[in-house]
Amino acid sequence: MHKLFSAAAVAFLIAGAAMADDVDHYAAKPSDTLEEALANFSEYNNRMAEVLSREDLDFNDMQEIHQFTYTIEVALAKINEESEALAITLEEVHLASEGDSPSRLRDNAEDYLERAQLLVP
Repeated sequence: MHKLFSAAAVAFLIAGAAMADDVDHYAAKPSDTLEEALANFSEYNNRMAEVLSREDLDFNDMQEIHQFTYTIEVALAKINEESEALAITLEEVHLASEGDSPSRLRDNAEDYLERAQLLVP
């Protein structure tokens, strides 16, 4: 019975993979900078919300949302990458504020603020 279950599980996984291959894959709109990522994130989330506002979702609606997710995923990855870098920069500001170099503090803080302001609407 264990072998039968294993064979059924393998068959199910193969069938699932075949079904997944039936889904179209789309090219994502690039998000090379934080500005692009934030713009794409906002635009494609709004597009998704627009589709979701339709009363009945059909296959084409689902495909449209599927297509949007590629760009949203790329944008979110860039936002996460930039957020991690921003946290490192903030730590530099924190450490500089404990020191005795106003110029180091100013340089780090200005860099931080310039990048942080991109996240504020």
